[in-house]
Amino acid sequence: MLGVSRRSVSAARHRALARATTSSSSSSSASPPYPNSLMENKDKLPQFQTRWFSMFSAPKNNDPNHAMHLNIRNGTLVSNRYVSTTAAVDTSDPPCEKYEYQAEVSRLMDLIVHSLYSNKEVFLRELVSNASDALDKLRFLSVTEPELLKDAVDLDIRIQTDKDNGIITITDTGIGMTRQELVDSLGTIAHSGTAKFLKSLKESQEAGADSTLIGQFGVGFYSAFLVSDRVVVSTKSPKSDKQYVWEAEAGASSYMIREETDPEKLLPRGTRLTLYLKHDDKGFAHPERIQKLVKNYSQFVSFPIYTWQEKGFTKEIEVDEDPAEANKVGEEDTKAEKKKKTKKVVERYWDWELTNETQPIWLRNPKDVTTEEYNEFYKKTFDEYLDPMASSHFTTEGEVEFRSILFVPATRKDDIVNTKTKNIRLYVKRVFISDDFDGELFPRYLSFVKGVVDSNDLPLNVSREILQESRIVRIMRKRLVRKAFDMILGISLSENKEDYEKFWDNFGKFLKLGCIEDHSNHKRLAPLLRFFSSQSEEELISLDEYVENMKPEQKDIYYIAADSLTSARNAPFLERLLEKDFEVLFLVDPMDEVAIQNLKSYKEKNFVDISKEDLDLGDKNEEKDKEIKQEFAQTCDWIKKRLGDKVARVDISSRLRSSPCVLVSGKFGWSANMERLMRSQTLGDVSSLEFMRSRRVFEINPEHPIINDLNVACRTCPDDPEALRAIDLLFDTALISSGFTPDNPTELGGKIYEMMGTALSGKWASTTPGVEHVRPHQSAGSQNPEAFEAEVVQETGGQK
Repeated sequence: MLGVSRRSVSAARHRALARATTSSSSSSSASPPYPNSLMENKDKLPQFQTRWFSMFSAPKNNDPNHAMHLNIRNGTLVSNRYVSTTAAVDTSDPPCEKYEYQAEVSRLMDLIVHSLYSNKEVFLRELVSNASDALDKLRFLSVTEPELLKDAVDLDIRIQTDKDNGIITITDTGIGMTRQELVDSLGTIAHSGTAKFLKSLKESQEAGADSTLIGQFGVGFYSAFLVSDRVVVSTKSPKSDKQYVWEAEAGASSYMIREETDPEKLLPRGTRLTLYLKHDDKGFAHPERIQKLVKNYSQFVSFPIYTWQEKGFTKEIEVDEDPAEANKVGEEDTKAEKKKKTKKVVERYWDWELTNETQPIWLRNPKDVTTEEYNEFYKKTFDEYLDPMASSHFTTEGEVEFRSILFVPATRKDDIVNTKTKNIRLYVKRVFISDDFDGELFPRYLSFVKGVVDSNDLPLNVSREILQESRIVRIMRKRLVRKAFDMILGISLSENKEDYEKFWDNFGKFLKLGCIEDHSNHKRLAPLLRFFSSQSEEELISLDEYVENMKPEQKDIYYIAADSLTSARNAPFLERLLEKDFEVLFLVDPMDEVAIQNLKSYKEKNFVDISKEDLDLGDKNEEKDKEIKQEFAQTCDWIKKRLGDKVARVDISSRLRSSPCVLVSGKFGWSANMERLMRSQTLGDVSSLEFMRSRRVFEINPEHPIINDLNVACRTCPDDPEALRAIDLLFDTALISSGFTPDNPTELGGKIYEMMGTALSGKWASTTPGVEHVRPHQSAGSQNPEAFEAEVVQETGGQK
């Protein structure tokens, strides 16, 4: 079918395996699969087995050791195994029967290649899962029919590769199939033998539906055609005396079934799949590649999986002495016994290697697993070098049943915006399904949590790669998130505070993101947050600690957002609160303000931004406030008229003590910090800044001398240019001190320079008697009376 004869293919494979299993010094005649030197040192080899399984590892010869194994092939030992993948050498092909598929196979192949599976390498997962199901079925049936196990006791799966010819052979000692079962299972599209078996068990009420069976959809076998041009299935059922071979090519509309007559290929029991790989997919036939795929997808299948691997051991061999060196040996050494020279060489051989672990750690009782075992599993599974900060091993029962182990890493590797971190490995019945999820099992803000989840009844699609949204998935997600919070809370309650400080440095931003995205878990997130405050600038505090330190008369949790601790500490908004000894949270991280705004409250205490209007400190005197507002009402209107649309209104401030004025944000407007952040956004909408800016409120301090002077100017000379310039300068200064950015820094600088010139003019003039102050542009002998008079007036600071 591949364009060459069966005899030539077999001969080529004989030669390839003979080269791989014999030493370099072998003669032209055939030699045993293992070299004589290896047989002599077999006691030194770990797990050395003299069992032969195929024509690859046991070519025909006249060696006495080989004759002994021929006796084994004749069936004298029950534990004999056969893994032959080649066609008969000398026998003629038995007659074949041709069958047509019940559905158009080309449609199935197109569906498999383009829709069902997104990754070709899952073909091995599917075929190993089918082999595991065959072993499970045999184990179930042998409870009532022990004679089914008589032909071969061992229950295992063996995978052998021929990388030169691009062939993969998967052999199991499971239940096997009869001729009719081959037609029913492999000749019908989407027919699941596992589903049929489960149904029969349930109907007969002998054992019920068992959760260890993996196959569900019946297309797992056809995934072999993802990488294969031709697939050959050789199977022997203990219920039949004959062994049958099923063979088909990719894209064909029919398949062939014949009886196996070659004694070299007969199986005691089970099924052997031989995949003849496509040219572009022959890389899958490399032994190391197969071993890697087994460890990734089928590491915890409940039956041992062996792969055919090249191994080696070191031994010493004698070497001939160099004649030139021998002549230099003196007479005194001739009597002494010469030491034989040796060198170390590596002897290569092929043998079966156990590749999987049949008992995953999450199926064990947590009481029986040590911390060292958890740490080792974590490092091995997630390629880490540091122990995790915390772990949680739990089993959920009831409506949804699954087992899981979660870990909190010691360091952060993934960015907060990376949603596909591959940190959660999903298993279904111990078979790895995927680690590429986009928020189905864990929300984005907990993507740093690593772990495994194993469930028996997750709603998967036919390829078992895509998790479908359902009520079960939502329940699983909810419980996994809860367990993750329990782990983090355990770290926060640890006696060693450095543990949580380290966690917060790495993953604090993730929890703040949770405050924004996950409103349902605010009660779990809030206790985990940490901030600096006006009473704790060196050490982060929790919201619980803040509430405990609140004054009896304090009703709210106060905070201010700034770009640094220095800016927050020196903001004019704090003056009155510090005077009353109220603690204020300093939100200096860009995400802090948004996180707090989404929380809104904590333990029935509202979060209040002290840079917003209508700040209530709980000590208002309505009569006094009314008097002050009446006294400064005209001044407020005058200032508002001068500032125009720059502010929404001008009010009397209750938060200032030493500053003359402050610019606060509207109740629903942006704070100065938020405006700064929005300006820095690459894709931010700057047009909305104008609307948010119009909500600013200019608050004045009626107790400050500058405001009192302006109050007088408002009543006596409201059109005085200097008074109007003073209002402009006050606003620009308040803009900066309140954290905003002026629109025209150059204009502001000019106003400051002008005022400095007025204030400093003549300040350091000489006051020595008889010495006149002369301006730089005026000569010493000038007698201009007007200039002198102007100079005197400016020195004394009087008014014209």
